Amino acid sequence: SVPPPLFVLSKKKTSFVLLSAPWSLLCYYAEEISLRVPLQVVEAPNLNSSEQVLSKLSLPNPLSQDVPNPPADYYTCQFRTNKLQRFLGSDHQETFFKTTQRHQVLYEILARTPYGSVKKGEVGIDRLVSEQVFTAAYPLHQGDFRLPSPPVPPHCLGLRQILYAYWAQWSCWRRYQPLDHIREYFGEKIALYFAWIGFYTVWLLPASLVGTVIFLIGFGLMATDVPESLPLFIMCPICNICSYWNYSSICSTYKAGLLFDNGGTVFLSVFLSLWAVTFLQYWKRRCSVLAHCWDCSDFEDTEERPRPEFTAMAPMTVRNPVTGAEEPYFPEQKRLNRTLTSCMVIIIMLVFDALKVEGLCVCLYNMCVVCVVLLYSVYVLCVFPEMHRTQTKYEDMFILKVFIFQFVNFYSSPVYIAFFKGRFVGYPGNYNTMFGVRNEDCGAGGCLIDLAQELLVIMVGKQLINNIQEFFLLKVKSWWQKRKLNHQKKEEDEEEVHNYQEEVPQWEADYQLQVCGGLFDEYLETVLQFGFITIFVAACPLAPLFALINNWVEIRLDAHKFVTEYRRPVAERAQDIGIWFPILQFITHMAVLSNAFLIAFTSSFLPRLYYRYTRDSTLRGFISFTLATSPHTFSQQHHNASCRYRGFRDENGEYLPEYFHLLAIRLGFIIVFEHVVFFIGRLIDLMVPDIPEEVELKIKREHYMAKEALAENQVQTLTCHQSTLSGLPARTLLY
Repeated sequence: SVPPPLFVLSKKKTSFVLLSAPWSLLCYYAEEISLRVPLQVVEAPNLNSSEQVLSKLSLPNPLSQDVPNPPADYYTCQFRTNKLQRFLGSDHQETFFKTTQRHQVLYEILARTPYGSVKKGEVGIDRLVSEQVFTAAYPLHQGDFRLPSPPVPPHCLGLRQILYAYWAQWSCWRRYQPLDHIREYFGEKIALYFAWIGFYTVWLLPASLVGTVIFLIGFGLMATDVPESLPLFIMCPICNICSYWNYSSICSTYKAGLLFDNGGTVFLSVFLSLWAVTFLQYWKRRCSVLAHCWDCSDFEDTEERPRPEFTAMAPMTVRNPVTGAEEPYFPEQKRLNRTLTSCMVIIIMLVFDALKVEGLCVCLYNMCVVCVVLLYSVYVLCVFPEMHRTQTKYEDMFILKVFIFQFVNFYSSPVYIAFFKGRFVGYPGNYNTMFGVRNEDCGAGGCLIDLAQELLVIMVGKQLINNIQEFFLLKVKSWWQKRKLNHQKKEEDEEEVHNYQEEVPQWEADYQLQVCGGLFDEYLETVLQFGFITIFVAACPLAPLFALINNWVEIRLDAHKFVTEYRRPVAERAQDIGIWFPILQFITHMAVLSNAFLIAFTSSFLPRLYYRYTRDSTLRGFISFTLATSPHTFSQQHHNASCRYRGFRDENGEYLPEYFHLLAIRLGFIIVFEHVVFFIGRLIDLMVPDIPEEVELKIKREHYMAKEALAENQVQTLTCHQSTLSGLPARTLLY
């Protein structure tokens, strides 16, 4: 295991500094940062539920693959130097600590070393890199990722080569991800991300299957569910500069709308809502299993240390109520002031973003876009320090605030089309306006077909462009950086560059790679996608299928980046996917309400149902039922030419009784829909335990073994206390 190098860039030459830590220092910091070390080998559980089912049915598993050198699973406990002999492998100092643990120790030292004024937060290697004192700091990859030639037995491959051969290549698209190998090489935080996206992709299979079936049913309804053709209906203009139009001109659009607006939409909305609730519950269960197997179950509660910046700038210390250790503390009042300041930036961005969505005019739209981009850049690059105690809390709050902005930015357009566009138009002769501009009406085919088109552009076009851009842009950046470094090397020494091209040392080869930017963008893209396929599935049944195809590609792209294109990031521990899980729960609740409102107010499902049971079961005359006639005053202003428009109004513009009947039905449907879905979701939550029974037994066994490993110290302490108490007078003993 090679420790991370540091290097500084001068005007003439790049210098690399290779850092290492002696055994005594490793032991000291391993105890300081609560690293967990093995006590006993345990049989690793089978974490793939699909593999378990196929095994019980004695069926072959096409997703399985035999990945060489699987990491062993252990009972572990926190490292103690005075108990060194009780841990497995303690007699081999070179291999006792894993490579990622050595990286964590060295990074802990570098992150907490001050180089200037501590009160100003001038602490740590990351700030030195940002100030360009050093050009980079990173751990080294374990050799080249390319497979050796001639081929060698699989067990002779390095860990990076195994990940490339059995995970990062495109031929592995239908195989299980080697999560234990990923965790061994990149750490728990990155491994949890790939576990999450893999689990999510597998769960998209039933969702995409049901959505595709509903979409195919819509093809049959296109020919059989059209009530009638009324070519003589002259429709009112949908904008101030638009002309009259004939209803028969939207025949093809109307038929296309039936692909997304039919009875199956209700079933799909209920199914996807329950699917989302069940998916999150089973992910919580799987996450708890992974956290225990990877020794991170208690990381956030007892093992995570305060951030270096927090330690340096905190004005006082208090005793931790969980661990009992004295830790730095930042007063809540001071943190509140900082939090309010950063929240104001978010609020201003949301205001400009809302104006941008309305798009009142080209000038205002462009101004809002510029303001949003500038404010977002300022917030991301210059995050106001809110002094959160741990890195997890710091990242969670940063993610939450940026996600709020991105949520409004990405979902504002579909939400506007689904719930606001065409709702406040008014009627001929009395159109509503905003800032002197007539409110936008839905297209000739209705708002649902507009929403379906919007989602198809996002789920197909945008995702395709993002994947192509992600693949080629990274290749271009890598090529440019290697070209720049080769040119710099050539200027230093022609003879040296010849040797450089023949054999590049590992630290220089890694320097040519791209810096890993973290997992925020990867999570954000997937979570936003989850929102699109759940919140608006009533308008686009094929959304889960497009998400499934995209995620298959995304996993391979991300795997390829981390193994071949990125410098190796410092391994970070994590207990779960952080605040992304509460965000997913929020999106799930929003999806239930959104689908209920889509079916009730945007879809024609309830008006059709109402007409079928109150007028004509064959739906003859339904189109005429949904159209109102323009008032006499409007017709007189336009050469006595009357026209039709969508609405339930009389010839004076007043609402008909049918409007209020339908309104009551729609509100009742929303209440029943969300109560049924939330009730079934709650039952699923109660029926599926968060932690499997076998894992609970393993946790108890591990706690018992950890207690036994540290029992000697407890016995000595008890003996010392007993001998001390025996020497005290009787009166003192009574107290």
